[in-house]
Amino acid sequence: MTEELYQDAIRLLKTLIGIPSQSRQEEGTADAIEQFFREKVVQPERKLNNIWVRNKYFSAKKPTILLNSHHDTVKPAGAYTLDPYQPLEKDGKLYGLGSNDAGGALVSLIAAFLHFYDKKNLKYNLLLAATAEEEISGKNGIELVYPEFGPVAFAIVGEPTEMHLAISEKGLMVLDCQVQGRPGHAARDEGENAIYNALRDIEWFRQYQFAKVSEYLGPVKMSVTVIKAGSQHNVVPDLCEFTVDVRTTDAYTNEEILKIIRQHVRCSVKPRSVRLRASSIEKEHPIVKAGEKLGRKTYGSPTTSDQALLPVPSFKMGPGDSARSHSADEFIFLDEIKEGIPLYVKLLDSVL
Repeated sequence: MTEELYQDAIRLLKTLIGIPSQSRQEEGTADAIEQFFREKVVQPERKLNNIWVRNKYFSAKKPTILLNSHHDTVKPAGAYTLDPYQPLEKDGKLYGLGSNDAGGALVSLIAAFLHFYDKKNLKYNLLLAATAEEEISGKNGIELVYPEFGPVAFAIVGEPTEMHLAISEKGLMVLDCQVQGRPGHAARDEGENAIYNALRDIEWFRQYQFAKVSEYLGPVKMSVTVIKAGSQHNVVPDLCEFTVDVRTTDAYTNEEILKIIRQHVRCSVKPRSVRLRASSIEKEHPIVKAGEKLGRKTYGSPTTSDQALLPVPSFKMGPGDSARSHSADEFIFLDEIKEGIPLYVKLLDSVL
């Protein structure tokens, strides 16, 4: 890694921090990333707020490695004491919204891409995509532009993992459930209380254990998180609605999990989506073995990312710490980026 690549990465990250880029409002950071590549004489492609670039000698005859991270952010946490949009270097840290999640990973992947950009005779193509709407799992991010990429062999998704390899990731289904009853006056023995009817199913969600357990992700986890019922104290409610957060694993497809749930509960169950799937890459894959040789650990991640929308083997890896994501006064250590870029380069070099 050259010092120039590192300095360019930090300069770009500071630029991105200074531009508000909440999900669906990423025009400014998309413009900045596009301009950055033009300055590097790399021709970017763009669709809405998604930017992607291909290595100089990209060939349809070669398999492609996708390098992907996002440039949107969540809203600043209410407890911020610093200006979230003012990049600040202090005590070896770079403060600012999106610095850790996932700006550090994004600019480090871009630096690694530029390292290989004009090299000839690579075994793989490299395609880097800086995408939008990751924080809301939106449909105008990676899912929108992935069909533009052509065949992809596998993907590295830039997220803060302390440069370890999250080789599997839980998926997510959010279920809206309804239980019917009959209205009546609470003072009399009449009606059928929808809340009481719902309790049977809520208890099932709390206690049920799926038979298959993922090696890296553990069991499927279901949590009832929202309940709505009733209109006033003296009316027996005739409808109870509740929401279930289901963290899926690679032991089942989302459709299989949904079928099992419907076989066991009486309530109506409507998934908001089945598109956020558990994802993984084989632990014997050459890129994973190369990561282990570099001293990197492998693990399963309980949180979702754009990895859930990629239909190819993939893993998450990047500088920064997931525990800092979405926190007040978010920061990344500058040394994490300085160490992360060459780790990306060594990892890619092992297969290129």
